[in-house]
Amino acid sequence: MANPKFEIKKRTNGEFQFNLRAGNGEIIATSEGYASKQGCKNGIESVKNNAPDAEIEDLTL
Repeated sequence: MANPKFEIKKRTNGEFQFNLRAGNGEIIATSEGYASKQGCKNGIESVKNNAPDAEIEDLTL
């Protein structure tokens, strides 16, 4: 199985977004649109830094 990876893409409206792909190739997260590629890269860094400590909130209860 491959390592997870972030992919940066440009939308048809000119915004940048990223997808996070799992090791099996499936998209497991998609970002909002960013006006700049650097903003998109900053979003990736934010996910990398904050996700390990993210809580799970079950709203189905």
